[in-house]
Amino acid sequence: MKERVKKIDIHVHSVLRKGCPRPDGGCFTTPDELRKMYDDIGVEKGVQLPTNAPEGQYQLLTSDDAYELATRFPETYFWFCNVDPRQGQNHSKSDLKHFLNYYKGLGAKGVGEIVANLPVDDPMMYNLFAACEECELPLIFHMGKRFGDYGMVDEVGMPKLEKALQDFPKLHFIGHSQKFWAEISGDCNESNRGGYPKGKVVPGGRITELMRKYPNLSGDMSAGSGCNAFMRDPEHAYKFIEEFQDRLYYGTDICDPRNAGSDMLLLAGFLDEAMEQDKISYEAYYKVSRGNALKLLGVE
Repeated sequence: MKERVKKIDIHVHSVLRKGCPRPDGGCFTTPDELRKMYDDIGVEKGVQLPTNAPEGQYQLLTSDDAYELATRFPETYFWFCNVDPRQGQNHSKSDLKHFLNYYKGLGAKGVGEIVANLPVDDPMMYNLFAACEECELPLIFHMGKRFGDYGMVDEVGMPKLEKALQDFPKLHFIGHSQKFWAEISGDCNESNRGGYPKGKVVPGGRITELMRKYPNLSGDMSAGSGCNAFMRDPEHAYKFIEEFQDRLYYGTDICDPRNAGSDMLLLAGFLDEAMEQDKISYEAYYKVSRGNALKLLGVE
């Protein structure tokens, strides 16, 4: 009998101490809160992602915090560092490798979540890409719109991202957010890319095209955006998972204890059931649920 596996979460945000709450009263999870949520949905460990840019933040999560969490709670956390492209001297010639090499030396396995609200082709963003590529660190990014949002900025069709994939072929880009995952469908447009489009996935999705063309692009399946992209059309999802089984990462994006029981956590069960019903191969199931993350993290 094929057994379910414990998931590795590529994308989570926690704090050691509750800080300034969001206007709605929300706050990041503590390790104890996260551990309870993980045990409920069958997750072994998660990758703590700092969010050290001010956009959309009420409590900043730093690289030093991520290191501390992973050191004190190794049963729950791996960690990435994060470098804002404006860090240092706030220009496109800042030596961002200085920061990356420091945290890599402490054990950081990647960079992200990049939430700076700058165009993908901004010179400071390109400076960050070049530094990550040279330091051989994968990068998880949030795709956003300019102003009133957070994340790297691109337009429908993600032409700037494609140019970056071409310009930095050795940098492993891992995409995330509504404006990224809406592009799984060919009918993505300005009015629906910021939400959670429903219904069958229309052929011609830009993500499929880019992932087929550029082996340095992968997908972070976390949050409502990732969960919706797969669960809105299961038949499409099964085929997509099989085709890109080496470049998809299960995730949650838990950032609030109130996320317990929310739809964004349904993806674990969706993957389990797809495997058990032979909708996807066990090999693809294992890779997406666990194996790809462990490989990325240098554990397997």
